[in-house]
Amino acid sequence: MSIVEVSTADGVATVTLNDPERRNSLSAPMVSALVSTFDELESSSSVGAVVVTGAPPAFCAGADLGNLAEADGASFRAIYEGFLRIARSPLPTLAAVNGAAVGAGMNMALGCDVRLAGESARFDTRFMQIGLHPGGGHTWLMRRIVGPQTTMAAVVFGEVLNGREAERVGLAYRCVPDADLAAAAAELAGRAASAPTELVRVTKATIATMADIGTHEAAVDVELDPQVWSTRQPWFAERMAALRAKISRARVETTGE
Repeated sequence: MSIVEVSTADGVATVTLNDPERRNSLSAPMVSALVSTFDELESSSSVGAVVVTGAPPAFCAGADLGNLAEADGASFRAIYEGFLRIARSPLPTLAAVNGAAVGAGMNMALGCDVRLAGESARFDTRFMQIGLHPGGGHTWLMRRIVGPQTTMAAVVFGEVLNGREAERVGLAYRCVPDADLAAAAAELAGRAASAPTELVRVTKATIATMADIGTHEAAVDVELDPQVWSTRQPWFAERMAALRAKISRARVETTGE
């Protein structure tokens, strides 16, 4: 049994952190497995989207750094790579948060493009509570996603957010019953996987670029070249032909013409 399990169906790869005895904490072996897993997924033509989750009862309980008092910058960065590798992926990524996401484990969820939460999810930064300054870009990720007030409430004031509260503040895109989480994640990820993979990757990169674009006019310029490029791809002609055929069939069924 691997410390990171991977299953693939309909273009969606589900990556499961599988060290439940340690509540899926980010250890060196798990980081290494995550890096190699994403290297393989990104080189596969059959994978169009990735769901990241944890073996019950936790999503990821944080970093396993041993004696924190002896950790240095290199030690921290080695563990960060577990979630940074996911955050760098050109594939669309979805975190299915099925339990506690703590510290670095919360960073892993924040580094995904979309977060779905089960009702039993717990988003817990916990840095202040153990006397540790946030790391791994935690405050940047939080502020970018939920704004300064919720970031302060969670990081400094120690608010722990369950699935419903995470949905309310925008930390999670949606909260669903625990029993429905895997299916909801697969369905949502499947929509991305059903689109041309190269188009999805380019569009994800465009969305990331928009963080630095200040005007609507500039955004139009950024999108123009890739939009023209997409019209020259074989999938565009195929999908437009399918759409026209569908419209034509609907017209016949409606009018009898």
